[in-house]
Amino acid sequence: MYHEIHKMSRQGHSISHISEYLGINWRTVSKYLKMDEREYESFLTTTNNRSKELSQYETFVKIKLEKYPDTSSSQMHDWLKEFDENFPKVNPKTVYNFVMWVRQAYAIPKTKQEREYIIVEELPYGKQAQVDFGEYNMRTSTGGRKKVYFFAMVLSRSRFKYVFFSNVPFTSSQSVKAHEKAFAHFQGIPCEIVYDQDSVFIHDENKGDLLLTEIFKTYVNQRNFKIYFCRKSDPETKGKVENVVKYVKQNFLYNRSYFDLDTLNDEALAWLYRTANHQPHGKTKQPPQEQWEIEKAHLKAYAPMNFQFNETKTYTVRKDNTISYKSNLYTLPQGTWAGHGTTVEVFETDGRLNINDLKGNIICSHPVSPGKGKTIFNNDHKRDKTARINQMIIETAEKFDNPSNAVSFFELIRIEKPRYIRDQLQAISECFGTFRTEILNMSLAFCIDKKIYNATDFKAIATKIERETTNNPPDESVQIKTLPDRLANLDKLTPNASDIIDYESFMSNKN
Repeated sequence: MYHEIHKMSRQGHSISHISEYLGINWRTVSKYLKMDEREYESFLTTTNNRSKELSQYETFVKIKLEKYPDTSSSQMHDWLKEFDENFPKVNPKTVYNFVMWVRQAYAIPKTKQEREYIIVEELPYGKQAQVDFGEYNMRTSTGGRKKVYFFAMVLSRSRFKYVFFSNVPFTSSQSVKAHEKAFAHFQGIPCEIVYDQDSVFIHDENKGDLLLTEIFKTYVNQRNFKIYFCRKSDPETKGKVENVVKYVKQNFLYNRSYFDLDTLNDEALAWLYRTANHQPHGKTKQPPQEQWEIEKAHLKAYAPMNFQFNETKTYTVRKDNTISYKSNLYTLPQGTWAGHGTTVEVFETDGRLNINDLKGNIICSHPVSPGKGKTIFNNDHKRDKTARINQMIIETAEKFDNPSNAVSFFELIRIEKPRYIRDQLQAISECFGTFRTEILNMSLAFCIDKKIYNATDFKAIATKIERETTNNPPDESVQIKTLPDRLANLDKLTPNASDIIDYESFMSNKN
């Protein structure tokens, strides 16, 4: 290790590069570089003769690091305490030093294990496009910094790209405008577009279930293209556009100065023409421009349309959870301000000021004040509703035979859908007026086992369990969302271990 560090240093590598390459702390690299060979030999003798406080755990740490080489010392500290309930109380630095010693002794650098992927066949021309957003801090001509936001769309087959910049985060209405610009650039519309679940196109309105924002839903219906939202844990589904976002940052924006928005968008179009769509693609080995000449014949016809939406503007939220609008302050619910840069979308309709988050969810509404210098309050915004929610969780959990499991289940729902926890609890509580307690206990166990944190699904599962345990056919006059037949074999005591993929497939199509 000592000789490798000095060798890399002589080759001109920096301390940080040597540290990252060898998987050791930069302080260790710096210390070794300051030693000559005689000093290093003396250091080794001292180190080898010094007993280590955690030496009894050497084998455990070695096995863990060999299996999971990217493990941090803090995580190893937790594993050690889990492995031995009598693990001594030591300083985290002691654990860190011991883990680094094991790494060096057994040559186990800290490297990330890459996931394995299977190559996907190319889609037909005109079949699909992918959309994503990015942001970047640019230098200004005066030496300052300016954050810009951009919308990127790429045709999956030809890799023909489009980029559009904005000074503010994209809202639903701004994203629709960006779509129109992209379709005009492509001279057509693909059959399907893939998005992230975290984009501005969906919101949690129906007790947390994913639904399209009103603006985007109206737009999709008029433009008539299919939409697909990839799962949050599956970014490879839209890897083509994520590569475009990275390409924009590293090739176009890197070391570019910001003058104004119009100039930036003009420069982006020029870059698309001369580089992004002109150079051969790394995988297809074909210039996207040439492939687009083939693909545009397979796109659906595009003609400009006039989409009328409420004119919205983005406002910054102040630390006291207010916004300044036309010389007046309007209050927002506690907790709206989430740090520097928190913004909301504002528009007027029928004498009221409507305030939404950037995904289109309604935050609150106030009557527009005709004066100036006033603060328009909503007393409900001052209330801390956390205590009441906690009480609801306890009261609902006590209805189950195992309140502790129920509380854990509700807390996970709160993490998944913090703004809709009250609706979720009310929906679950109402189930006790419809189902027997033992049925709901079984539904709770199934949801916990399969990591399903949704009141609507909880009720659907209870309906299925009740039908199977009582052998009573459902009333056809009542519209019930049922599970597929593949989950039908639930025994009388606990739900069976059905494949969650089947359930996810059903739930993804229920809307």
